[in-house]
Amino acid sequence: MSNQLLRVSGLSAGTEDKPILHDVSLAVGAGETHVLMGPNGAGKSTLGHVIMGDPAYQVSSGTIEFDGKDVTEDAADKRSLAGIFLSYQAPVEVPGVPLYSYLRTITQKRPELKMTARKFRARVGEIADQLDMGSSFLTRELNVGFSGGEKKKIEMLQLLLLRPKLAILDETDSGLDVDALSVVSRGIETYRADCDGALLVITHNTRILERLKVDRTHVMVQGHLVAEGPASLIDSIDEHGFEQFEKASAVAGGERA
Repeated sequence: MSNQLLRVSGLSAGTEDKPILHDVSLAVGAGETHVLMGPNGAGKSTLGHVIMGDPAYQVSSGTIEFDGKDVTEDAADKRSLAGIFLSYQAPVEVPGVPLYSYLRTITQKRPELKMTARKFRARVGEIADQLDMGSSFLTRELNVGFSGGEKKKIEMLQLLLLRPKLAILDETDSGLDVDALSVVSRGIETYRADCDGALLVITHNTRILERLKVDRTHVMVQGHLVAEGPASLIDSIDEHGFEQFEKASAVAGGERA
């Protein structure tokens, strides 16, 4: 197994008035692809946001270690600079901020990504071409008026530009048509091939996994990680759904009570 890049240990977290995650533990090795699956409302997205350091959630117990350091108390911007990337299920619109200016600003904060303006333009143009994005996208306000598929392409552009050590993709395939899904899948493949980064793919749908080599699969139900296994676990979920895990979680919940 690869050296552990991310280690989540005994993590419980939620909002001020609602516990969501309960004693969650998982580890992702450098360069590995992990999948987190489960029914809607299982807490999958919450885990991604807590790993990223979203201040909307509070950790009540447990730790998050990244690249050998405890980042449990670190702010989201510090985790981002350390090499964690979160692709949002519903990317927010930022009026008044041109996409190109935004991309230039965030790369300037990463010493290893600094480059001349000419090289930056060339690099962004190259990635945009890979993702079938016209140059007009770059002058538009960040995500304002973009379709769902276009917003996901912008997320992939950031992924390929920033080259993070760990990319958490939260329901990236949600609402995409076949063409947009193909482009996004191609972006993920390029990231894996060129950056050798680790992936944590959060989904309840297996379409986006068809072109990925998955190392480990995790299943979450009601804020608990209830199963872990190899890629073949995905086939079992495709065939039988999540009902088997929901029943197991209900039994375990009764025993805990």
